[in-house]
Amino acid sequence: MTDTEFMDQAERVLKAVEANCDRINEVSSVDIDNQRTGGMVTLVFANRSQIVINLQKPLHEIWLAAKCGGFHYKFDGKQWMDTKGQGEFFTSLSRYASEQSGHTLNFAAP
Repeated sequence: MTDTEFMDQAERVLKAVEANCDRINEVSSVDIDNQRTGGMVTLVFANRSQIVINLQKPLHEIWLAAKCGGFHYKFDGKQWMDTKGQGEFFTSLSRYASEQSGHTLNFAAP
């Protein structure tokens, strides 16, 4: 994967995360503040806990930091998978965001 291909695929992920936050905020009482700075999106929940999603261009990875730990995801040609076999990015984000917010949250791929 070239740097340009990585940035195209990774940008889709960040935009999808932002769109999912907007959807969740519109259809539920959950309040997720999402802040974007360049290649990083920070999700802040009502209890002030955070999830940080950060692009790592040199490694062609997306990093996700949650209360339960840090995770690295690589694109396998179809989806972003954890480099240590812990699953797909959006499934994992849904689980970690649900744990941290105390609400069942669903983040979906674009």
